[in-house]
Amino acid sequence: MDNQKVDKKELGITPRSADYSKWYLDVIREADLAEHAPVKGCMIIKPYGYAIWENIQSAMDKMIKETGVSNAYFPLFIPQSYLTKEAEHVEGFAPECAVVTHAGGKKLEEPFVVRPTSETIMYEVFSRWIQSYRDLPLLINQWANVVRWELRPRLFLRTTEFLWQEGHTAHATEDEAETRTKQMLGVYKKLAEDFLAIPVIDGVKSESEKFAGAVRTYAIEAMMQDGKALQAGTSHMLGQNFAKAFNVKFVDENGAEQYAWQTSWGVSTRLIGALIMAHSDDKGLVLPPNIAPIQVVIVPVWVTNEDKMKVLAESEKMEKQLKDLGLSVKIDSRDLRPGPRFFEWEKKGVPIRIEIGPKDIEKGAYVFARRDTGEKENISIDQAANYTSSLLNIIQNNLFERSLAFRNSHTREVGSYDELKEAITGGFAIAHWCGDAKCEEKIKEETKATIRVLLPEKALKPNKCVLCGGKSDQRAVFAKNY
Repeated sequence: MDNQKVDKKELGITPRSADYSKWYLDVIREADLAEHAPVKGCMIIKPYGYAIWENIQSAMDKMIKETGVSNAYFPLFIPQSYLTKEAEHVEGFAPECAVVTHAGGKKLEEPFVVRPTSETIMYEVFSRWIQSYRDLPLLINQWANVVRWELRPRLFLRTTEFLWQEGHTAHATEDEAETRTKQMLGVYKKLAEDFLAIPVIDGVKSESEKFAGAVRTYAIEAMMQDGKALQAGTSHMLGQNFAKAFNVKFVDENGAEQYAWQTSWGVSTRLIGALIMAHSDDKGLVLPPNIAPIQVVIVPVWVTNEDKMKVLAESEKMEKQLKDLGLSVKIDSRDLRPGPRFFEWEKKGVPIRIEIGPKDIEKGAYVFARRDTGEKENISIDQAANYTSSLLNIIQNNLFERSLAFRNSHTREVGSYDELKEAITGGFAIAHWCGDAKCEEKIKEETKATIRVLLPEKALKPNKCVLCGGKSDQRAVFAKNY
């Protein structure tokens, strides 16, 4: 127990049980992921943190393109008049907008809004690109930065500027648009579960929680280790709202003019925040192998120069075998004692550490250390490469199953308001809701819990709203959230 206390002090990481918010920031600092920028609310994503984002980008970009979507880029600056064309949209984003009023030492005739999202500027262009049903569907994705002025910033979770992808599509029919909306939510679910090892609950947002200007918003919600929810991705069925505002029309097969049906969908760098809070521990970051920038770190251990040459040669041989298997590997041969090197890669969440010393070579076995469980074992040199590949899959699955077990054990179906209030102190509450926004708002005011999603399946039989007792045929996931 005393050794554990020393380790925590040495690592400079506050235990989760003592202060969860401070623990989160400590993990970011010790893993060297990001730091605050001179402009309040902005962040500097450091190379290791950006490498995680690049891996998320790579996985997402491939899946997005597999659905037929092409990448493009649209301007950062949007004429202010564009935002006013869709009333609900401008009302939703106006408080968060940064506006440029001067340029080149002169006042602009029309102010420019710094992109909070790109519906307005893209759809003005879509109105020119789309003329006929033959131009549909139009499927566009953009990787970009956006700015939404944040009053209570938190690294990765809520920042004034953040990185994301935003997809925008236009279709000839409502059914096509609805199918696309759900398809992209499925892509996000696959990213979260297969790559980030984070189980998610998917469903539709309530009217008060949907995207400004959308007909419906679908979302995936994840549970963090403090029991709070984190929205990990959204996909919006826009209907014809923006098409009518921006005159996105096409001539159909019968020669009649129609408004297009549209969708938009996006995920951002807050997924890195989700990764941290879903898997990490009091020793630092824990990364799933499928998204880790470095999957394996090899730490050669020596005392004499003769030993050093021997273990470095062995380490390089192992590195080549692992790279030939397509794995991301690093040798840490810095002239430091083994302990500090072990601790650094623990803090950075590298899934597997392989220790190679003179005695290990003599025994014909390397020491393997798992980051997710802390377990160590000796593995025959002949089997080491294949074992590494297999162990990475085991770690990936273990992190997902561990997160799923945690979520399941902290999710309760409740039948009364008192039970709901108790459940949301450290997890999710699944309860019947009548659909009345007044009930939703009252629960939010009194408990700080919101409806994260409405579950897609209807109740087998009508039940009572958890607050007012009114008739309900739908269930909602209530939780406090980030």
